Amino acid sequence: MLDVLTALRAATADRHAELDSRTPLAAAAPDLRAYRDHLRLLEAWLAPLQAWLDSYPDGPRQQMPPRDYLAQLRIDLADASLKALPVAAPLAVQQPWPKQASAAYRWGVSYVIEGSQLGGAVLYKRLAVSLVPHPLGYLGGQGSPGPRWQQFLAALRADVVTPAQIEQACQGAQQAFDSLIGLLNSSSAAPAGRL
Repeated sequence: MLDVLTALRAATADRHAELDSRTPLAAAAPDLRAYRDHLRLLEAWLAPLQAWLDSYPDGPRQQMPPRDYLAQLRIDLADASLKALPVAAPLAVQQPWPKQASAAYRWGVSYVIEGSQLGGAVLYKRLAVSLVPHPLGYLGGQGSPGPRWQQFLAALRADVVTPAQIEQACQGAQQAFDSLIGLLNSSSAAPAGRL
């Protein structure tokens, strides 16, 4: 039987690669404006997603201890080092998430959110010195994401096991990536990494 993690990686590989090359922090030498734009993109994506996920008692919300990624993200957006930057253009409003989505679908969405914390830790190591005085709390403030990621994977594998569930998880993960890519495409700034 196909492992859910293997299926999720295969189903999202192209989308993941696109985001890695296009987000504001993908530029060769990102500055504080790129960090601010990165945070705004994630906030516009994560705020409706977190509210949607929190409205279900089962699936990932039942198996994983809650973690409010938005709180640290918003603390970073309010940091004094970003106050002098030019005002950023608004981002597009996302389409509502499906009300009748299965727990497996929500596991797929959560896979993208939790996985983004691993990428954040890598970015923190790369940018912590060059973006001083900003503390980069969102990227590094949660500590090592490794233990939570391993706990998430164990719960995912225990809860998403049938071929139908695995397919639904892949659909959820693809939609999570697609919504973030859609927000990136809606921004008025040229994509980072392609300047």
